This record gives sequence, C-alpha cells and structure tokens, in this order.
Amino acid sequence: MPSSPHVPDPATESPDPAVEHARRLTDTVTRLRRALRSSIRTDYPWESLPMAQVELLQTLAAAPLRVGELAARQRLAPNTVSGLVGKLLEAGFVDRQADPGDRRTARIALTPAGRRQLDDWQHAHERRIAAALGTLAPADRNAVVHALPALEQLARALAQPGTEGAATEGAVAESAVAESAVTESAVTEAAAGGAAAEGPAAR
Repeated sequence: MPSSPHVPDPATESPDPAVEHARRLTDTVTRLRRALRSSIRTDYPWESLPMAQVELLQTLAAAPLRVGELAARQRLAPNTVSGLVGKLLEAGFVDRQADPGDRRTARIALTPAGRRQLDDWQHAHERRIAAALGTLAPADRNAVVHALPALEQLARALAQPGTEGAATEGAVAESAVAESAVTESAVTEAAAGGAAAEGPAAR
C-alpha cells in the first residue's frame, strides 16, 4: 500500500528566514508609526491629519501636479485623490493653478500654509525621533544609523513597478519611513549629540 504524501506541518516546519525577517520588519515599522504618532499627538493636535493627505503634501512639495499625475504618483484612483485634494483645498494647504501647458486643466500646488504644515510635521517627527534615539545605548543608536541606507534602498525597491504587491507595499514603506521620520538628519543629530555627551564622561 503506497504511503501517503508528506504534508508539511506549519507548527513543526522551520520558518523561512526571509519570511520571518519580513514579518519582523513589518511589525517593527507598524509599531514605529503608531508609537510616533501617538507620542506627539498631544503636543501637536494637527497630527491627526490623515497620512494620505500628508503624502500628497509631500509629493506636491517638489512641484505642482495635475490630479491625474498625483494619482499615478500615489498609486491611487483619481476620484480618491480628488477627494483628498478637496479636503486640502478647504484647509488652505493647496490651491489650483492654471496649467501653462494646457489651459483646460489645472495643477494642484502647495500654498505657504501647506508648506508650513508640512515643515512643522517633519520637524516634530524629527525632534521626537532624535529624543528617542538619545535614550538608546550607543551600539543600538549606531546600528540604527548604519541601517538607514539599506532601509532607503528597501523603500525604493518596494516602490518599483513590477514588485509583487508594490502598489500597496511601496506606498506603505515610503509613508512609514516618512512618518516615522527615520531620516538621516534626525538620526545623525542624535548620534552626534550622544557621542558628544559620552565624550567627557569617557575622559
């Protein structure tokens, strides 16, 4: 009588290291985003601004764009972007400008108020990240600094067309990196500050 084919038991099979690393990274990024937003929301009430709107402001910071172009950049449906733009128009963070290349259409541009909002958002996150980094042990702080280039490459890889799940994972990766403000300036400032504080103690 032929033996039954072997069916892997998920409870006993060794997990794929790549899958396990991806799971840990996903969990860590999610916790970073949640912890950062909740920790500064009390001091910055506008932190409740939806991330989707923040991402539009970040995209428009480079140059004005048409709604269709914004939708393509954000990988969202045009009607979804139109709704987000409508909220930002009401708040005074963006306005419509004539498109010099096509008078029948308009471009969405960041207003001075929108740029201030975006700058405040970025600076608040950088300060919070820098303060948190300052509490880490020097070795852990250096490990975060050294991981930044690889994390930036990962965000770019996820955003590439053709990457499995890129339409959602790329946007999540990019927004997570932005929202958690794991930016080189904030991290290196904290690392430099930590090194300066440790110097006299070491001597």
